Amino acid sequence: MFSCTSGNDTAPTGHTGCLCHRPEIQSLTRRINTDLSRRGFVAGMAATMASLGLPAVARPVSTGPARPVLFTNFLLFDGTRATLRQGLSLLVEGNVIKALAAGNPAPPDGAQVIDCKGQVIMPGLIDAHWHAIFAALPLQSLMTADVGYISLAASAEAERTLMRGFTTIRDLGGPTFALKQAIDEGLVSGPRIYPSGAMITTTGGHGDLRALSDLPRQPGGPLSAVEQSGAAMIADSVGEVRMRVREQLLQGASQIKIVGGGGVSSPRSPLDMSTFSEPELRAAVDVARDWNTIVTVHAYASPTVQRAISAGAQCIEHAHLMDDATARMMADRGTWLSIQPFLSADDTVPLTGPSREKMLEVFAGTDTAYKLARKYNIKTAFGSDLLFSAALAPRQGTMLTHLARWYSNFEILKMATADNAELLGLSGPRNPYPGKLGVIEEGALADLLVVKGNPLERIELVANPDANFTVIMKDGRIHKNELTQ
Repeated sequence: MFSCTSGNDTAPTGHTGCLCHRPEIQSLTRRINTDLSRRGFVAGMAATMASLGLPAVARPVSTGPARPVLFTNFLLFDGTRATLRQGLSLLVEGNVIKALAAGNPAPPDGAQVIDCKGQVIMPGLIDAHWHAIFAALPLQSLMTADVGYISLAASAEAERTLMRGFTTIRDLGGPTFALKQAIDEGLVSGPRIYPSGAMITTTGGHGDLRALSDLPRQPGGPLSAVEQSGAAMIADSVGEVRMRVREQLLQGASQIKIVGGGGVSSPRSPLDMSTFSEPELRAAVDVARDWNTIVTVHAYASPTVQRAISAGAQCIEHAHLMDDATARMMADRGTWLSIQPFLSADDTVPLTGPSREKMLEVFAGTDTAYKLARKYNIKTAFGSDLLFSAALAPRQGTMLTHLARWYSNFEILKMATADNAELLGLSGPRNPYPGKLGVIEEGALADLLVVKGNPLERIELVANPDANFTVIMKDGRIHKNELTQ
C-alpha cells in the first residue's frame, strides 16, 4: 500500500525515482499489509513505523522529559491506610514519586507547583478485568467493521478510560498489543495495559463465535475469523494449548487468559459447562510458569472453578455461581478471585435469549459470591468487565461503587489500588511496568488522582470523574489539571 510495487518485486534497473524501491520501504509495506489484516491501524502504522525508525504519522502526546511536579496542600490516601494524612508535600520527578515529606520544601528548579487546595491525593485506579478493544464498540461492529476503524475507536476509548481515573487496566482478552505499544510510546493517551492477548478457548467454549457453517474444525487447518482478529484462539488438545499459550507470551502477554467454562456473551456456551480438561489447564499453567507468569481462568460454576484451582490456576475470573466448598478451596489454596459486581440490567448491554437468561443467573449469584469471598477472606480483585457499549463504558467508576454493599469505602479503594496492584505483580518478570503501582510512597510509579472531596467518606465521588477528579497523572505526566495557579 506504500509502494508502487507489490512489495515482492525487485526495483527496475536504473530506477532513481520514488523511494518505494528501497529495501526498508518494501519491508515496511509487507509488514503494514500483514499487520493491518491482523492487528489493525495502530499496529500497521504507528508500531511498525516506529520499529523501523521511521517518523510516526501521529504527533506524540508528550515529548521530552517531564518537568518535576510538586504537590502541596493536600490530604493523602496512600492506598493502604484507612485514614488520611496531612501536612505533606509530594514531589514527582520523571515517572516516579521522588519524595513524600512533611512540611513545605522549596520546589526544584523548573518544577511545576500544584496547590491541591486541601483536596485528596490518591493512587490511580486499577481495573483488573477490562477489554480495551471491546469495551465501547457494539459486537456487530466488532464482527463486521474495518479493522482500522476498530483500532481507532479503541484508541479513543483508551483515552476516555484514563480520564475516568483508571490509570492501569488488566486486559482479559483481545488484540491489545499494538494499542499498548502506542500508549507506552506516547502516540496516544491511555492507561497502562497488562495484556493477555487472545483468550484461549475450546471448540464450543466461551469466545468461540464462529458460524456453524465453519464447522467442523480441522486441527492444523486455517484460522477462523475470530482467531485471525486476535480476539480468541481455539485449542482442543494439550499440544494446542501449549502452542497457543506460547504464542501469546511471544507477543508480550503479561498473563494468560484461559476460558474454563461457558460465558454470557457466547449464546451457545452454557454457564454450567466446563471446557478444558484438568491436564489441558495444567499444560497452560506449566507453560506460563516456565515464562514466570500466571494463568487466570474464566469460570462461573463450582466444578469449573475447582478444576481450574486443582490445575494450579493462580486467579479465577467471575465465579459468580460458586458454592461454599469452592470458596473454601479458593481460600485454602490462596487463589485470587477477580470478580465483577454485576447487579442489574443497568450493568450490561441489552441481552436476549440464552445470553439474557445467563446474565440473570449471574445477577442472582453476585451477592452470594461476594459474601463467600468475605466469609473466607479470599484475595479479591475489582474488575468491571463492561462490554460492547460506548454508553456503558463510562459506568466503570459506578461499578466500583457497587462494592459498598459488601465493603467499607476504605476496603473498596484499597481493592482498586494496592490490592489490584498486588495481583498485577504476579506477572513477575513479564510485568511490563516494573515498579510499584497502586500506592503513593517514595519510589512508586507516579500514577495519581486529586479528588474534590473525600472518597473515604463518599465513595460515590469516583462515579463522576469529570466533576470530581481535578488532576489525573499517569507515569509522571499530567493528563488533566483543573487546579491552575
